[in-house]
Amino acid sequence: MEFLTVVIAAEDDEYVAVGESTNPLAEWSGFEANGIDTMRLAILHSVLTGDSLQSALDTYEPIYVAENETSVLRIADELFDKLVDLEDDALVSVSEELAATEEFESAGWDAEELIARLAPLAELARLAESQAQILLVWIYAVPE
Repeated sequence: MEFLTVVIAAEDDEYVAVGESTNPLAEWSGFEANGIDTMRLAILHSVLTGDSLQSALDTYEPIYVAENETSVLRIADELFDKLVDLEDDALVSVSEELAATEEFESAGWDAEELIARLAPLAELARLAESQAQILLVWIYAVPE
């Protein structure tokens, strides 16, 4: 099954509207993040925060599921804060650590690919913080 994934900055109470949206990038600031799923998000959380992978996985249960099975996840405050503070040199080391995990390695994501994917995430986190917003992950299962 193919999934479309978008990460957006939104108000805390907009998660239902995000979940019901058919094109969240037309309504909120964000970017396409295809390939980011619950497991990869939890691994990123674990690497940046030091939390166990199981604890991180428990954090990323959907906060909303639409009738069309679109899921909305909220990026936890702990990860959000780490993304806001993620400097370029730390971005490189985090990307290298992620690239060495089975989940990212099996997807063929090397450190350069991960830097290209994490830099916009950190940038969006900083934008969201400046506007007192949160980060939401919109995941749409494309019908076969």
